[in-house]
Amino acid sequence: MPLGMQKHCINWWVSENDKGQTDAINKGFRRATGDIFAWLNSDDTYEPRTVSTAVKYLIEHPEVGMVYSDCNFINEDGHVIGQFPAAQTDYRRLRQGYVHIPQQTAFFQADLWKQVGPLDPSFYFAMDYDLWTRIASRAGLKYLYGQTWANFRLHTSGKTIAADDRCWPEMIRVHYRDGGGFLSPIVAKYYIRKLIAPLWNRRRRTRLGV
Repeated sequence: MPLGMQKHCINWWVSENDKGQTDAINKGFRRATGDIFAWLNSDDTYEPRTVSTAVKYLIEHPEVGMVYSDCNFINEDGHVIGQFPAAQTDYRRLRQGYVHIPQQTAFFQADLWKQVGPLDPSFYFAMDYDLWTRIASRAGLKYLYGQTWANFRLHTSGKTIAADDRCWPEMIRVHYRDGGGFLSPIVAKYYIRKLIAPLWNRRRRTRLGV
């Protein structure tokens, strides 16, 4: 989304066939002209003053490539049912599988997108993780603790519930593509995740009352 747009206005909008979510996001960024980029999926929402706070931080700290903060989990009715486990991470920890970045709160410098973008359209789930590792390889990431910037909506037809099993295999693709080996924390976490995935998803569905 172009953050240089006038308040309460949209500079450009289109509804047309595409090759999926990743392709659609790339289309938007090809049209964006701002200095700071972000995207928000249709089910999710920002908290008041999120955009202005993120933009102000990145303007005042140009050495930081991306800033992010805390995020609520909400249900279909908009009620808070938990909080994303956000935490400070960096390139090394991302490569080890310690992500802790709620995509809904991530804002990054447009110049970095021009260097490392676009999103890889072959990814269905982990295109954001892939982008963050590329950004983190060139600039610092900053987590602003104690500020809730967005709401991540969970529902049974959403990707996080319906297709969660596709996320970690894609993260492993990034790991091996970038030279990672088998004896790595992210690979161990992947196999542990496979074992506990049924319990994990059952817990999420219980939160949603399904």
